[in-house]
Amino acid sequence: MKTEILPQESSRAEAFSLWMSSPMPMVTLVKTLNVSHLLKMRKKSGIKFTSLMCWCIGRAASNIEEFYLLPENGKLFRFDKLVINVIVANRQGGINFCDIPFSDDLEQFNRDYLEFTQRAATECKSSFIEDCMIIGTSAIIQTELDCIVNQYTEKYSNPLVMWGKYRKGLFKTVMPVSFQFHHVQMDGGHAARFLEQLQAEITSCDKK
Repeated sequence: MKTEILPQESSRAEAFSLWMSSPMPMVTLVKTLNVSHLLKMRKKSGIKFTSLMCWCIGRAASNIEEFYLLPENGKLFRFDKLVINVIVANRQGGINFCDIPFSDDLEQFNRDYLEFTQRAATECKSSFIEDCMIIGTSAIIQTELDCIVNQYTEKYSNPLVMWGKYRKGLFKTVMPVSFQFHHVQMDGGHAARFLEQLQAEITSCDKK
């Protein structure tokens, strides 16, 4: 569920006063991640790369308090649960969206991931979970990219993580990731912390 909170009583009071009425409140950071351990985990577990990546995103975000805050219609809300939104190619050649409830249990998260994405692909219908903090994701794996920056729309202010095709080097496999967030929700320091935590989750995923 979500609860409205008073901005002046939150850690984002100053940011709310500065950025709530900004015509462009979104900020994007880009980082190249080492995903070698994620590929090892995929091979060892048989879990899809995207499912593993989404789980690591949820793990990293769940430890940062600001991820549970989001401005909506001039107000500030706190959520108590996270969901990971993914884009699914459906059987008609189009796309649909589906929300995957985040679980710290990888096996449970993967079961939900497979169930929800398969349903979206087969039924060609999007599905959303209400009153949860949504972290959007998008994988652009058709080509190698150096940078990814998403457009801003006033309709959505949720954080978004995008990644391109990974590239294999001599000693490690790397992948560009961009993280777009609303400045009221968090600042660059929190975003940098998230990206560092995401790298840490990826690095340790094959040890879990």
